[in-house]
Amino acid sequence: MSSEIRKDYIQDKYVIIAPQRGVRSKETTPECQPKPVPPPCRFCPEKINVEPSVFAIKEKNAWSIKVVGNKFPAVSVENQKAYGIQEVVVETPQHGKHLEELADHHVANLLSVYAARTRAISKDKKIEYILIFKNAGGPAGASIQHAHSQIFATKFLPPHLLDKSQKVQAYKLRTGHCVYCDVIGKERKSPRLVFEDKNVVCFTPYASMHNYELWILPKRHLDNVTLLSETERLSWAKILKHALKKIAALNLPYNFYFHQVIDDEDQHLYMKITPRGSIWAGVEIGSGLIINPVSPEDAAKYYRQ
Repeated sequence: MSSEIRKDYIQDKYVIIAPQRGVRSKETTPECQPKPVPPPCRFCPEKINVEPSVFAIKEKNAWSIKVVGNKFPAVSVENQKAYGIQEVVVETPQHGKHLEELADHHVANLLSVYAARTRAISKDKKIEYILIFKNAGGPAGASIQHAHSQIFATKFLPPHLLDKSQKVQAYKLRTGHCVYCDVIGKERKSPRLVFEDKNVVCFTPYASMHNYELWILPKRHLDNVTLLSETERLSWAKILKHALKKIAALNLPYNFYFHQVIDDEDQHLYMKITPRGSIWAGVEIGSGLIINPVSPEDAAKYYRQ
């Protein structure tokens, strides 16, 4: 396959899909994991239990998922110059257990925790934006190995998300459709489809910015994570686990994330999973053009195996 320039579904972002670059020799290998810390670490029950819970799910009189305030926040409700909320979601009390190794119902419960915190944080009238994300592996930003994810909320809406919201609304005014509903319809029939059931669809996006990038979306047009049903959360959990197992087999760090723009009540919820298999260098940093050596069609074939 020769190189091809592709544009994002909605925004003015361009990617050069260049599979031939994947055969280049590499003399440096990034460290994929932070240095291991033997238990008990800061997020193990022996230490985290002394921290006040913001929220928790309990099973058999002990927490299975616990939310605490971030000890080193970049934003806080006390700081009017950088107002916001930062929380840590400890995904399991078991040290060394990765998200993809947890039971389906446990991962579905994690989504319900994200929903509960989104619902609570949205009540703060100053908050404009909520980001839920996970860093797994050193190059992806993880500083602690114990399985956890984070919630970041601020009254400042990032400009690229404002631009995206405006373009999504312009598309709807022009066509009468949600752009992401239309994308689902197209990708269900494309070689980039990875998985679908009656609830969710998973595919590698046409203009993937990251090697092996994946998107998961509900088939229903849902504005945010609080609206997912129990069956939708379970479907989501199953495909998320499958994706993370395939990424682990590649020994790649990754991020996943999804957004909530508070004042935009007609979004289509989607999760991006972005493995960190390549380092953005001069072309990417200088021009803003991303070169991806793994075509999304080949990535989808890998995930379907």
